[in-house]
Amino acid sequence: MKASRIAAVGAVAGVAVLTLSAPAFAHVSVQPEGEAAKGGYAVVDFKVPNERDNASTTKLEVTFPTDHPLASVMPQPVDGWDIKVTKSKLDKPLEMHGRKIDEAVTKVTWTADDDDGIDPGFFQKFPVSVGTLPEDADELVFKALQTYSNKEVVRWIEVPQEGQEEPDFPAPVLVLAEASADGHAHGASDGEAEGSKADETTGNAENAAAESTAAAGSDDAGGTDTTARVLGVVGIVVGAAGVAYGVLAGRRRADA
Repeated sequence: MKASRIAAVGAVAGVAVLTLSAPAFAHVSVQPEGEAAKGGYAVVDFKVPNERDNASTTKLEVTFPTDHPLASVMPQPVDGWDIKVTKSKLDKPLEMHGRKIDEAVTKVTWTADDDDGIDPGFFQKFPVSVGTLPEDADELVFKALQTYSNKEVVRWIEVPQEGQEEPDFPAPVLVLAEASADGHAHGASDGEAEGSKADETTGNAENAAAESTAAAGSDDAGGTDTTARVLGVVGIVVGAAGVAYGVLAGRRRADA
């Protein structure tokens, strides 16, 4: 009896621990695809697991930081989900590529087209291209609201504090990496990458053209040299023939 009671108490305690700690290991999070470096661009994924066994996740609202606003926010289309981007006026305009930006994205909302959404036992990723990332911050906090098909709303808005235990409902936090030693940030935008590739291709094409011109000039020089040699040989043969003809003609006159 004592053994069975101890086992029962242990089982109940174990279930209680799992129940209380569930939010800590299954929550909305954000991770970069590759690296999110300060001063650069990155594609980040908001990962949303379904924690319920009797409802689907049908809506996700992500609030973007206002203390470090992002001038460029472009969500990637997700099948079965409608995307709404909300912009707000900035107290202090941003400067991007030589022009001032007076508004920035403050919220992105994904809503399932039907009640299916994210089924129990599954998760969904919502990719977003963001930039430029701030150079004076080590992380960005994105508060999120997760809505289920039974109208339940889970608020992932508690900001984790250094040196303290993770809260029950932590907000997604994006950790920023340092820029590379050459001063260029990792995770550059596709446009910048394509521009670099285009410059490299142009440089290769110019080098190839120069090499081709040099080769052509070399062939012309070789051709001229060969022609001169042939003409020289012909001249020698003609001259020898003339001398021989002169000798023969002199002998014939002497005999006559």
